[in-house]
Amino acid sequence: MSKNTRILSWNVNGIRAISRKNFFPWISGDSPDILCVQETKAEPAQLTKELLNPENYLTFWSSAVKKGYSGTATFSKLKPLEVKTSPDILPLDREGRIISADYGTFILFNIYFPNGRKNKERLDFKLKFYEEFLNYIDKLRKKGRNIVVCGDFNTAHSEIDLSHPGKNGKVSGFLPVERAWLDKVISHGYIDTFRHFNKKPENYTWWDYKTRARERNIGWRLDYFFISGSLLPNLKKAFILDQVPGSDHCPVGIELAKL
Repeated sequence: MSKNTRILSWNVNGIRAISRKNFFPWISGDSPDILCVQETKAEPAQLTKELLNPENYLTFWSSAVKKGYSGTATFSKLKPLEVKTSPDILPLDREGRIISADYGTFILFNIYFPNGRKNKERLDFKLKFYEEFLNYIDKLRKKGRNIVVCGDFNTAHSEIDLSHPGKNGKVSGFLPVERAWLDKVISHGYIDTFRHFNKKPENYTWWDYKTRARERNIGWRLDYFFISGSLLPNLKKAFILDQVPGSDHCPVGIELAKL
């Protein structure tokens, strides 16, 4: 294990599908200390022993009531003091969207935030989820806890974070109200770790499968690591692994010096 703690996040768009592709060789080669995955689309009963008990990792799963939908999982070389899943954190979540792991020096939240494109009801759900989650972590931070939040936020924050901002201003994922919430997160003292180091355009984490957008890098930055400002002295790296195949998203990550 390196001097720094390496944490990765990846929307895998189906854990069973990606496990038949490059998932195990990739995780073995990269060997992160913690890997948070979203959109698992599976319950533990549907998973292989290799996924449930991979070499060197503990695994924690949160599944949706609706089968084959949503879901999160955390793979960890480090043993957390406590693990919580939704709805222990947000009672409104019945879609397996959250896993928190308390490592003592920080609490890590692995989250698959809702998509608001389907209809107004889902957009309203997404915005309520956003607000209730921020309230939850703010309370922890006021108690002196260090916070790390990672996952698929389903919103591009600024014009720099998607290829065609002009034509997407009225599309969920780039609505002013969604982007305003990310402004609010930053105003509350949380750091967008990638943008702390990299202010350049054309850094994306999601590309549309149907239009083969990844080949042309026509994408959106939807996947993030946010940390509480108290952890900024420990933040050593933040990056996008856009060459890793297997999903319509790519992994993102950070490295933290150990507290």
